[in-house]
Amino acid sequence: MIVVISPEKDVKNEIGILNQLFKAGLEYYHFRKPDKNLQQHCDYLNQVEEIYHNRIVLHCFHELINDFNLKGIHFQEQKRKDHIDNPGRYFKNLKMYGKTISSSFHEPEELEDCYFEFDYHLLSPVFNSISKVGYKGRIFDVNGIDKTIIGMGGVNFKTIPEVLKLGYNGIGVLGGVWNNENPLESFIEIKNQFENHSNI
Repeated sequence: MIVVISPEKDVKNEIGILNQLFKAGLEYYHFRKPDKNLQQHCDYLNQVEEIYHNRIVLHCFHELINDFNLKGIHFQEQKRKDHIDNPGRYFKNLKMYGKTISSSFHEPEELEDCYFEFDYHLLSPVFNSISKVGYKGRIFDVNGIDKTIIGMGGVNFKTIPEVLKLGYNGIGVLGGVWNNENPLESFIEIKNQFENHSNI
């Protein structure tokens, strides 16, 4: 599976590009805009073609899962630590039936020991980050962990074969798409490369 994370700061024609990414086959879009407030989150979602809402995963304002037909919700590491010990209380007022729940991790041991059953886990940084300066890759090998793990950090067209050898079930991409002059072209290249190597 391929997860594309939104750029933290808006980029020119972002919604137009996003709709094109969905048309090109993007199935998991992580909507992460920590500087946007609740209303700005709603405004953003309302600009995305409604048929693609069910491919969007929320990082902030999880309660919007009740108002939009979204794919699921994601817990950043700190939010997971703050809330997942008492999931019953956290999920009580959220309409989560049929939705995905995922989380971010930065240590494989912590991911392996996590008792909560997430649908998938983002682990980073695998390689040196494209979007974050000085964020050094740690080449985590997850072949021995029996969970669905998505490798993130420095993932682009060239690094996909290595990510899959390290045991990941999918890739998470941010800079590999959004830092390119043509994000759509870059996504299609990544998608083709991923599909070619996952079928080997």
